[in-house]
Amino acid sequence: MTDQCHPPFFPECMRVAPALSNPVFPRAPKPRSVLLINPFYPKSPYNSFGKHVLTPAHSLLSLASVTPDNWEARFWDENLLQGAPPVNPLPSVVGITVMITCASRARELSAYYRNLGAKVILGGSHVQSCPDEMTDCCDALVLGNGVRVWREILEDCEKSVLKKRYIGSYREPFREEPAPRRDIISQCDFLTTASLIATRGCHNRCRFCILSTKGLIMPRQVRDAQIVVEEFLSTGEPYGVFIDNNLGSDRKYLRDLCRALKSIGKIWSAAVSIDITDDPELVRAMAEAGCTGVFVGFESIRGANLKEADKKSPHPLDYSRRIRIFHRFGVQVNGSFVFGFDHDDKSVFERTVRWIEKNRLECATYHILTPYPGTPLFDKFDSEGRLLHQNWDLYDSAHAVFRPLLMTTEELEEGYQWSYERTFSLSSIWARRPERISELPGYLAMSLLYKHTNFLWPFVIRRRLTHLVWRPLVELARRRHLRYRKTLSGNEKKIKTTPVMVPPGV
Repeated sequence: MTDQCHPPFFPECMRVAPALSNPVFPRAPKPRSVLLINPFYPKSPYNSFGKHVLTPAHSLLSLASVTPDNWEARFWDENLLQGAPPVNPLPSVVGITVMITCASRARELSAYYRNLGAKVILGGSHVQSCPDEMTDCCDALVLGNGVRVWREILEDCEKSVLKKRYIGSYREPFREEPAPRRDIISQCDFLTTASLIATRGCHNRCRFCILSTKGLIMPRQVRDAQIVVEEFLSTGEPYGVFIDNNLGSDRKYLRDLCRALKSIGKIWSAAVSIDITDDPELVRAMAEAGCTGVFVGFESIRGANLKEADKKSPHPLDYSRRIRIFHRFGVQVNGSFVFGFDHDDKSVFERTVRWIEKNRLECATYHILTPYPGTPLFDKFDSEGRLLHQNWDLYDSAHAVFRPLLMTTEELEEGYQWSYERTFSLSSIWARRPERISELPGYLAMSLLYKHTNFLWPFVIRRRLTHLVWRPLVELARRRHLRYRKTLSGNEKKIKTTPVMVPPGV
């Protein structure tokens, strides 16, 4: 690393939760009313503030979709900077989704609403991993799939027979679950309200991933492709985000989904594993169906790290060839990288960033290796005495919460910060520009708006201008991609690529 990190722009509204009011006149809870809350969580000043208003919380909108018709459902996301959740009218039931970084805020909200007389239900990934820790701060916990037990919970609330725990199965047919209810949110608050899920589960079970949490059983399932397309169309959005853990886990299904999406003239992005490029024709099919970008968990450019993490992935020596397959079909790549593996020393940051620039990744997302409770990685570090603490507020992948082997915790955090600063610098953005001149204006506009306007994002979010600001760029990207897809469809020549041969032991 050659340049120094500079203190980033970090306003109070992005790091401190809004104050909770003290109602002067106590009110009785409104019967059959539900308030669904996405709690505030501190943002990383090194990343884009805009990423936090990409799509609404899908899990909460899914609960709204199974709320009985004789109940009123409302939605509140504290990260939209509209202040603390409402108390007038006071809901009879409050549902809160809990990630690890907002666990303390969820406790605060729970105590607040329980004190006012509402029943509070907690669910989400942190409840799944630490149920005993969360039991005493709420009226009921939901483990697993909340959609399957939400009606039962509301019925039990009406009958005053609420149990302390409900367990929702992920084994039931995924195709039977209704689409999320989007009429309770405002389109203006998000880049797109078309957050979509077509598949559930992943063929990987990486040791650091929350999908490897003890007790979490999530078989791979799919929704009917035509139902997914109809849901996409019903949003009226030109751009959709598939929030599946890995949309490419079932390649036959993905091919069917692309066939169904091809005719609707929309664009979309999704998370996939890099091995999807084993079939370049499938990548072509994705592009023809409207895929403009993929989020790929490369995790590391060192094979030993992937092996230790139990990640089923092609060898990093073959990553560059595979990235070129995405780029050949006009699909942008946002690469995810994790720092702090046991084979990482302090040279990993510069090596990774230079590699990203060399391969022209349009965007990169960095994480400090974080041992989430309930995962095999947490158990490993705990047994080795390497955990520094269990302050969940700092388990945000931006802080070092364990002792790395080949560097200090300070070096790990400083390297993470430097990597973001370098990647979002003007020189790096230019170094990673696409080779096609036609893609350059859109790439530069998105890159600069994504991070270099962090000082504007609080204003944009608070004034509810997110959709208005992004919509013109999204529409331009959609039209450009529609023109590009015609050239793809006109070139049916089969793509042949030669895999990189990896020497044994590398």
